[in-house]
Amino acid sequence: MMTMTEPASPPDPQTLPTSDEDLGVPVSVKIRERIRSAGKRFHANDNIASFIEPGELERLLDEVEHKMRGVLESLVIDTESDHNTQDTARRVAKMYLTEVFRGRYVKRPAITEFPNVEHLNELMIIGPIRVHSACSHHLCPIIGRVWIGVMPNSHSNLIGLSKYVRLADWIMSRPQIQEEAVTQVADLLQEMIQPDGLAIVMEADHFCMHWRGVKDTESKMLNSVMRGSFLKDPNLRREFLALIPDKKA
Repeated sequence: MMTMTEPASPPDPQTLPTSDEDLGVPVSVKIRERIRSAGKRFHANDNIASFIEPGELERLLDEVEHKMRGVLESLVIDTESDHNTQDTARRVAKMYLTEVFRGRYVKRPAITEFPNVEHLNELMIIGPIRVHSACSHHLCPIIGRVWIGVMPNSHSNLIGLSKYVRLADWIMSRPQIQEEAVTQVADLLQEMIQPDGLAIVMEADHFCMHWRGVKDTESKMLNSVMRGSFLKDPNLRREFLALIPDKKA
């Protein structure tokens, strides 16, 4: 004798996982997988904004907070009864994602470019631009100044003075080493402006040396990048360097 059984009822959709978040996949893993699938890299000073979907930065902040709390616990810092550190993990996570490393997680600032109607072709110098970054080796502050020299041509695009500051800040607001940071600024401006020549000088204090290690508070790092006519014409290069105000002031 056969017994008829009722077909199993379909599962309640409300009880099923609806996303990777419900399955316990950290948002950082999802972002990392997208980057790898695209064949791109995610070095400390790379911008990864195009791989972050709406709402994921908020989830990433929660994830960083959770892991930062673990770091504090491993350092044997009481984050429960010490009123000074109860919210430190959240503050540090927010600082990294929305301030000091913001240049990794947001797209390039919108910049209005203007045609060179007057066919300007004389040396322009912008600076000093105050910049803030962090050493990618120890995450200690880098604080310095940048000077930018531009030799436009009739086909160059022109941008407002404040936009140089915004672009430099976008590049510097990531873990950096100074040599690569200056090159990234140069590459960005070269692509946008297309000048005949581009020169950048940066001078900075590195707290990975001031605050730790040798604890030398007097040393600074000074480096430059020269492109186009600044590289080929020693007289133009000398003029640019001579017009930079005393860097010790």
